[in-house]
Amino acid sequence: MESDNEVERISGSDDEEDNAKWKRPPSSYGSMKSDSEEMDESEEEMKEEREEPAAAPPDPPAKEETRLKLIRSESPETIYTMTTMNTKPPEARVLETRPHDPRGLPERDKKEEGEDDDDDLITNSPEPPEFIEPDYSVHTDENGQPGRLHPENDLPHIFKSMLSVLSGLTMEEFQSFKMTFHHWEPKITPEQVMDEDVLNFVDKAIEVVGRDQALMLTLRCLQLCKNHKKAEELQNLCKRVLYRHSLRQYLIRKHELIHEGVVKAGCNNYLQTVYVEPEISTGGCGGVDPSHELRDPPPSSFPLPGADTLVGVNNLFRLQKDGGTAVRTVVTTGLPGSGMSVSVAKFSLDWAQERANRDLQFVIKLSFRKLWSVRCRKMLDSEEVSIMDLIQYLYPECKDMTYLEEEGCKFLIIMDSFDCYRAPLDFENAPVIKGNQTKAHPDHLIVNIIRGNVLCGAQVWILGRRAAVSQIPSNLIDAFTEIQGFSDEMKEAFLSKRIECPELNQQIVTYFKRLPALVTLARHPFVCWVVFTVFKRAFQYRDFGERRPRLTPFHINLMMVQMNRRLQFYYGQFQNKLDWSAEDKNLLLQMGKMALKMLESNTTVFSEDDVKQHGLIPSEVTVLSGMCTELPAAAPDGRRQFCFLNVAFQEFLAALYVFTVFRTESKYVLDSGIGPAFLFKSQTKSAAGLLQSALTQTLNSRLGQYDIFLRFLCGLLHPDCHNRHLCGFLFPHSIPKVNGLDEAEQLLRKTLQTAPQDRLENLKECLREMTQKDL
Repeated sequence: MESDNEVERISGSDDEEDNAKWKRPPSSYGSMKSDSEEMDESEEEMKEEREEPAAAPPDPPAKEETRLKLIRSESPETIYTMTTMNTKPPEARVLETRPHDPRGLPERDKKEEGEDDDDDLITNSPEPPEFIEPDYSVHTDENGQPGRLHPENDLPHIFKSMLSVLSGLTMEEFQSFKMTFHHWEPKITPEQVMDEDVLNFVDKAIEVVGRDQALMLTLRCLQLCKNHKKAEELQNLCKRVLYRHSLRQYLIRKHELIHEGVVKAGCNNYLQTVYVEPEISTGGCGGVDPSHELRDPPPSSFPLPGADTLVGVNNLFRLQKDGGTAVRTVVTTGLPGSGMSVSVAKFSLDWAQERANRDLQFVIKLSFRKLWSVRCRKMLDSEEVSIMDLIQYLYPECKDMTYLEEEGCKFLIIMDSFDCYRAPLDFENAPVIKGNQTKAHPDHLIVNIIRGNVLCGAQVWILGRRAAVSQIPSNLIDAFTEIQGFSDEMKEAFLSKRIECPELNQQIVTYFKRLPALVTLARHPFVCWVVFTVFKRAFQYRDFGERRPRLTPFHINLMMVQMNRRLQFYYGQFQNKLDWSAEDKNLLLQMGKMALKMLESNTTVFSEDDVKQHGLIPSEVTVLSGMCTELPAAAPDGRRQFCFLNVAFQEFLAALYVFTVFRTESKYVLDSGIGPAFLFKSQTKSAAGLLQSALTQTLNSRLGQYDIFLRFLCGLLHPDCHNRHLCGFLFPHSIPKVNGLDEAEQLLRKTLQTAPQDRLENLKECLREMTQKDL
């Protein structure tokens, strides 16, 4: 069919229904199918919809050039094609194929006979509007964030770059490239491989494998085809995309799976499926839950954040300073086990998978744990390094990444595990460093990153325990946030996401709620995970779940995990070779001794001087142990104040200290004036004598601060707790068995018969802890 006849047939139709019939549906990425294929598709659709048979489609046009530029502006993605490739041959006519209403247009002029065929074609459509560059400044993602990708990271630039490079290949080179591409990506069909249209191939490649993957696969295939010149050309055009892609893939590999407890092959969960976001508040309240099972009001008056202070993890860098400008440095802290590492993983994974914060061009993790390893092991050639050398060492794919020095480049530096950097940072006297290429000591480099002298265009997210991050001057922090943990609804959601069986899930949730002290403790996501792990394993046994859960085993597990994590994170011990030294055991015992002293004085707060009085290093207790935290408000005299994870954990450590001294040294720490009736005939210290001293102390206390302490002490007297859990760690396997357990149980049952009414219920719980059975 001649081209002029085709133009006359398309443009001369005044029937609105016919116009709708030949309307071209939007393409995927702006590719242009031949008109014959479109008419065949439209013909088949109209045959199904209309009762009367449709007219037979015209013959397909010949392969000769029509010298027409078809402007299909109704297809939304066609602007990519219009901006990336000029398909208009020299002296070609312009034909507008958008549907129009012929009734609103003037009558079409008829061609006069003998008119020159080379004259411009007159149509009833107006001239196409000039192309308007898309606005990349405003875009709202699914989290309601303005997160438009940088133009060089977005689809139009990648589409244009691939099209430009592949169009420069010869026919033989392009055919070889497509065969290689098909070999690596079978979703590209042989029919598409035979298609000689570069535009269609690029369109289909991006549609099938995705934007970034299509680019990476194109680079790989060009290199495999020995066309290194074109591969280098494409690499230079898309450098920003490639740097971003390598960072994204690193974060996906690192955080896609969540590793909890002892890593087992095939037993890891996907973070996106099990993640429950904890409450994060702006400002610091300490993160300590002041509630207590038995004492009302509770012994501590720690404040709790209001609902209006909560912020989502992906919105941390949407916060603004008082002047309305965006924050640069955000510090996030929380109690040990509150979920700081998992929150970083969620933020990083959402960015890498482009779910949130897409306006951040790069997210680079500079963990303090890695920085400490670089500093101590001297992994680099020199003791002094520049920040770019450090980034290149940790991320070899990001060599010569000069974009970080560009003005207006928006990127984020995540510096987590601040407490792992053991060297003190001198923010007052550290020298000022100017420039990203200036070499300096790692300590000075970190100080200048936080100051904003190095990587001055970056936003910085610092995470660590409060006692560690408190050394950062407040004038260098734009926003201080704190992970509070789970609400009651979040605790149930956490358990539900990890248990596939609805019936088992309901049993565990119901069983879990039967112990208020455990519900309070499970505010920490880590404790919630311990609850899930223990209960899921225990419910596999017959008749489990009929009695109430016990408090002591959970606190033993929590204490042991925190001690083991301390050895792993800060002292480099391997998970399968954890060994508690005499110093580790002494640290635990002295912390228990301090907890008992605080219990006797009815206080929940201690200072660095209190730690030193027990022969301990303050940083070991307040930072590394994972059992304490710093309070935001200092004492009236300006001293820093600390406390344990919660009041119940303080009472547990006090009970553990009393039991350990009894078992290892045969001494009664509590002075209760025990008579000889509770001693064995061999005059050795017995469990009954230990319990008698604790009962006397508890029943004589008017404030009731020893009630939960007594419950823990009774739980530690059960063989499962002091033998199965603690032997091999706190106690050697060769230690003698505890004597007098039956006499201790008889003593407790006898006390129940004469105890005051207000102490009766707690004594019943003590008996349940001692026997690990219901009454």
